[in-house]
Amino acid sequence: MTSTTFQKPRWFRWPISGDRLTNIVSAITLPLIGLALFIGAWHIGAQQVNTSLGTFPGPAAVFEQWQNLIDEHQSENLRTQAFYKRQEKRHERQLDKNPDAQLTFRDYNRRPTFFDQIVTSLFTVMTGFLLATAVAIPLGIVIGLSTTTYRAINPIIQIFKPVSPLAWLPLVTMVVSAVYVSDDPMFEKSFITSVITVALCSIWPTLINTAVGTASINSDLLNVSRVLSLNWFTHVKTIVLPSAIPMMFTGLRLSLGIAWMVLIAAEMLAQNPGLGKFVWDEFQNGSSNSLGRICVAVLMIGFIGFLLDRCLLLIQSRVNWDKTAISR
Repeated sequence: MTSTTFQKPRWFRWPISGDRLTNIVSAITLPLIGLALFIGAWHIGAQQVNTSLGTFPGPAAVFEQWQNLIDEHQSENLRTQAFYKRQEKRHERQLDKNPDAQLTFRDYNRRPTFFDQIVTSLFTVMTGFLLATAVAIPLGIVIGLSTTTYRAINPIIQIFKPVSPLAWLPLVTMVVSAVYVSDDPMFEKSFITSVITVALCSIWPTLINTAVGTASINSDLLNVSRVLSLNWFTHVKTIVLPSAIPMMFTGLRLSLGIAWMVLIAAEMLAQNPGLGKFVWDEFQNGSSNSLGRICVAVLMIGFIGFLLDRCLLLIQSRVNWDKTAISR
């Protein structure tokens, strides 16, 4: 009796090749292994460190504080809803007694929770980042297109690029206090101070990378622009921007990372609501839970920074910088 072996039809294909499957498994398992080793080392090392507030919090203690922060946020939301419900019922009773009564609307004096301060920090950092971007990209293009302008501005860039936010903050605070004077200001002075400080520190990577990307345009493309006698704006739109976008986005990613890092220090010193102020308040509080809550903030700061970089990378992947497209 002869045995028959199963032969795979020619049309049959495995959905994932062996090499690709290996790469997928490695991409999933290796980060998990690294994370597990980090948590294990953190758990062991935390037990060996005793501070004035007690033992340094391990992963379990930090997770407990994370749950507490979620509970505090939910409780504050319930108190806010209850306040406005009571106000609405009070207004209904007043209207029942007197339909022409003038109603008084009051805002609830909500205590900012951890998650409220995350939203505040994100709004502040994006405002400062967009302000820096609005200045850096046009100026970088001008610098990259003109050797004379580059030589004139380069010393200024090299001088101010390494300045710490801690050095900028007192100067910015004094200028904002002197210039931003209003009886009914739209924004708090601490917010304006944080935004300007973030912009001053994060502008340089985008400015430099935009200038370098603009200056390194292919000579063939420049010749095409000369032959077609393109005006300055058309030249920038069709030749410069498609060629400079890769370098430009590299600068934007660096600037956003710096902006997020600078913001935390700026919020601490300027006392602008946000994650930086949350960390400072917990440090000043000195309770037994403070270290755990600070660790939660540190992990959240790192995680948000990672997400911001991924979002900008996603935007970069959506942008078409095919240099051959500008000649079609």
